Amino acid sequence: MITYGLVAVLAAIARLVTAHPRRVLVATIALLAVAIGFGAPVTGKLTVEPDLDFIDPAAQSNVTGNELRRAIGRGLSPGVVVLARSAEPVRSPGGQAELRQVVGRIEGDPAIAQTSSALTDPRPSSSFVARDGHASFVAVYLRSGADGEDAGKRIEHALEGMPGVLVGGGAVAGPVVGDTVSEDLAKAEMLAFPLLFLLTLVVFRGAIAALLPLFVGLLTIMTTFLGLRLFNEATALSIFALNLAIGLGLGLAIDYSLFILSRYREEMERDGPGRAALTRTLRTAGRTVVFSSLTVAAAMLSLLVFPQRFLYSMAISGSMTALGAGLISLIALPALLMLLGPRVDALAPRRWRHRGVATRSGFWYRLSHGVMRRPLIVAVTTSAILIAAGIPFTRIQFTGVDASVLPDSAVAKQVDTAVRSDFPPGRASPLHVAVEAPRGSARAVRAYAQRLRALDGVAAVEPPRFVGAGTWLVSVAPEGGALDRRALDLVRAVRAGPGVGGIESVRVAGESARFVDQRAGLADRLPLAIAVLAITTLLILFAMTGSVVLPFKALLMNALGISAAFGLIVLIFQDGRLEGLLQYTSQGALEITQPLVLLAIVFGLSTDYGVFLLTRIKEARDAGATNEEAVALGLQRTGRIVTAAALLLVVALGAFATSQIVFVKQLGVGAAIAVLIDATIIRALLVPALMKLLGERNWWAPPPLARLHARLRLGEG
Repeated sequence: MITYGLVAVLAAIARLVTAHPRRVLVATIALLAVAIGFGAPVTGKLTVEPDLDFIDPAAQSNVTGNELRRAIGRGLSPGVVVLARSAEPVRSPGGQAELRQVVGRIEGDPAIAQTSSALTDPRPSSSFVARDGHASFVAVYLRSGADGEDAGKRIEHALEGMPGVLVGGGAVAGPVVGDTVSEDLAKAEMLAFPLLFLLTLVVFRGAIAALLPLFVGLLTIMTTFLGLRLFNEATALSIFALNLAIGLGLGLAIDYSLFILSRYREEMERDGPGRAALTRTLRTAGRTVVFSSLTVAAAMLSLLVFPQRFLYSMAISGSMTALGAGLISLIALPALLMLLGPRVDALAPRRWRHRGVATRSGFWYRLSHGVMRRPLIVAVTTSAILIAAGIPFTRIQFTGVDASVLPDSAVAKQVDTAVRSDFPPGRASPLHVAVEAPRGSARAVRAYAQRLRALDGVAAVEPPRFVGAGTWLVSVAPEGGALDRRALDLVRAVRAGPGVGGIESVRVAGESARFVDQRAGLADRLPLAIAVLAITTLLILFAMTGSVVLPFKALLMNALGISAAFGLIVLIFQDGRLEGLLQYTSQGALEITQPLVLLAIVFGLSTDYGVFLLTRIKEARDAGATNEEAVALGLQRTGRIVTAAALLLVVALGAFATSQIVFVKQLGVGAAIAVLIDATIIRALLVPALMKLLGERNWWAPPPLARLHARLRLGEG
């Protein structure tokens, strides 16, 4: 018999925190001080680079783009775009003078390699002139290696005060996104913490108890920030990891504090406050926290299979947050409870103080038996509702990250919108075709460029130019926007189309090509991510329950809940519903990485509640209850707690909905919807229905696996 097991680890933790609670808390406070001192500044150190955060570094578009930038010594697309509106026509003498004044103020900047405008393109049909003839834009190309953010600020300063002149482009929009995220973090904290305290005051039934999850949440967030800063020293992380750390950190802190405190109060009624109650709490609720934090961390780590900075940053942030919340809830929180003793219920009205759970007469007990009297009808009905809610997900459309994710008040978005809607297409975001051919193959390359002009969706093709190292650059302006279907189809057509004699190969870079590569790369790695997610969840739930049926059933229910949440997100954000209430402008699509992040977060959180419920069901069954009675007792003992935890988690994650960045808003609303679906329809209705239908088969495992589970003592609690 192998003598180790999870129970031994939890028993050791219990001995530590009950024997030395003050030392544990002093160490905790010291850790918090270090985390605040060294971790809090991470908010100013993480990056926000849309061109790098959301692209695979090894993608053809990225590699080709880097090579071309080095060859020509400047950016392929304008880093800064200056929009100039005039009361006079652009082509009039007055309009030309105003445009020359704009260009004259900026072209001496050392970061600028080239400017292109209506001054350099005098054609009547120039794409630099708006269709109404009273606006134009200046495309500013920055030198390779130039600091785009600094250049953008200098150009903004140089043009400050000029009427009708607005400055945008990627070099301006990127920092604005970063600043907006920082503002959103501060706003979310100011909104979430007071509201959560008021709600926890009711849910935790006392002022002292209500401070416990905020204590755990602050520790979790700050230690995650410290971890992110350390990781950022080794590899650049995306600033969006901070949003996840705050929302998920608060949510899990509340969940785990509620799990621990509710069980501790139960044990206090049996043994009184102190060592015995706390030891029993850690062996039961502590075990739940262990499996829950591992499940959430594993779900987030599944995003590591993707090479995009945004996704692996979310994986690192989410997994550290889950593990940190678990450790703090198992060590720091019990030490604080040990010192508080009965004072944990201080400053609470008498009617709020904990009373025994009416296990066989409560609402959740009666509800579960009512469901189990008609399990097939309930299972079919709830499944049909969830499937119907998920149907809109089948028509999801994707988009990328650019200035359009900013609020309408952002100048960078106003410039981006004007260039897309008021000007002839393609000039600001062309396809950059790298043609591999010797310098002496000019005729063949020109013939190839002529062939490109004949492709569907092409607005214009610039003359080829040799950039060195056996490479020619051909810029192709698409008829639509960079992420329109026609532009994306054009990328595929150029890559797949035949060349001409003398041309060795053809590669494509640019915004459209980046999005094509991004979508293909995510699709290629998605099966691996889902496999990692499913396998780790199956293993963790088997370790907890000793069953192979319950883990597969959990996967099925998670899939139903997640698909329903995705469907509702499409109805809201893709279809443009609730724009006034949620204060956003629909892009007509969802940012392409958001379903992946949402999948990981929601999958982990859904399993989190499932772990809590299954733990209490298994506990009742191990005590001798029948399958049906164990389900009813488990739901009664967890129903209020899961519902309250879900409500508080919705507030914590729902704070994302206040973000001015539309895809962060999508993440917050989607997670909140998924948590509500899971805590109500799935846990209250579908779980007891399926538990009744399967009966004792819920707990089946092949004999070899059952013996392995028993030998490792994983099921002890």
